[in-house]
Amino acid sequence: MPGNRAVIYRGPGEVAVETIDYPSLELKDGPGVNPANVGRQVPHGAILKVVASNICGSDQHMVRGRTTAPPGLALGHEITGEVAEVGRDVEFIKVGDLVSVPFNIACGRCINCKEGKTGVCLNVNPDRPGSAYGYVDMGGWVGGQAEYALVPYADWNLLKFPDKDQALAKIRDLAMLSDIFPTGYHGAVTAGVGTGSTVYVAGAGPVGLAAATSAFLLGAAVVIVADLQKERLEQARSFGCETIDVSAGEPRDQVEQILGAPEVDAAIDAVGFEAHGHGSDAQAERPATVLNAVMDVTRAGGAVGIPGLYVTGDPGASDDAAKTGSLSIRLGLGWAKSLAFTTGQCPVMRYNRQLMMAILNDRTQIAKNVNATVIPLDQAPQGYAEFDKGAARKYVLDPHGLIK
Repeated sequence: MPGNRAVIYRGPGEVAVETIDYPSLELKDGPGVNPANVGRQVPHGAILKVVASNICGSDQHMVRGRTTAPPGLALGHEITGEVAEVGRDVEFIKVGDLVSVPFNIACGRCINCKEGKTGVCLNVNPDRPGSAYGYVDMGGWVGGQAEYALVPYADWNLLKFPDKDQALAKIRDLAMLSDIFPTGYHGAVTAGVGTGSTVYVAGAGPVGLAAATSAFLLGAAVVIVADLQKERLEQARSFGCETIDVSAGEPRDQVEQILGAPEVDAAIDAVGFEAHGHGSDAQAERPATVLNAVMDVTRAGGAVGIPGLYVTGDPGASDDAAKTGSLSIRLGLGWAKSLAFTTGQCPVMRYNRQLMMAILNDRTQIAKNVNATVIPLDQAPQGYAEFDKGAARKYVLDPHGLIK
């Protein structure tokens, strides 16, 4: 078997590229693997030669030491690859297919999967509903920031690109289908974005930029993106967004300067639990700030999409309550305004085929909008460090040098 080099979490602030086992059609013991999953047979799985695997903001939460992720965990849940091997029970996916991998691992058999709620599959993770590759408390499935990766339930999970040559020509865009584009789109859909909507997006990282892109795709009239990082705000402006620097003051006041009214139709939280304050409080962590701000700027009867990550365990939190995921949110404000909230993992398969078609038919330029930047696998530690400093880029790892 060929070797398999992968990005490994070594402890807070440290990742390294190391050699791990080549995947097999069996889940083996290792860092983060629930004992109930050890020895699990995967005859329904496929082994992929990874073409692209992206660095995600939620990976950064682990690398910063803000979760209970164990050292030695192989990272990476945003995977695009070529099928190298299939198990005996795989019927429709073939060796040589170029495919996108939803970051949610789903069985396709449980009640949630059958209802399209693939982000909370009941059968793939003994710890809790929902699973993902290379992520803390998600069952121990090995991450895909690697040369090769195992995907279980391949016929169900994999999205095959219809034309391989066409897909390779658009691979930077298609690499976004595994997570951030559907996640941003889910945030916009669940916020109720439609033709003529005014939209507030908290966070100009890749998911926030994907949410803004999605809002335009859905017909939004005005998209306002808020962040603390000037470079990220410049990136948002590059494709038509209005922007707010929240270090300058409260979003509500700045929204009014843009729209003539202090509220929008729809709001999206693309920041999550490592939020900072606004105005003079901008350098301090305030984990409930964004949730309270999106409620404040959304009109009565509107909706809030929350694709930003919130956790049940944050050992680096600024207060004891936040360490267990308890935040001081103004639920009474949300109730009084009759706001709708949608949280949780994006069910990627609800959207990925439609978004693939939008990419293949030149209806969106998601790679350009999120500033997709391709780097070799060996440069992953550098990519993590630059992303952590606020680089306005979406880093795409190219383990085999296949991205032109």
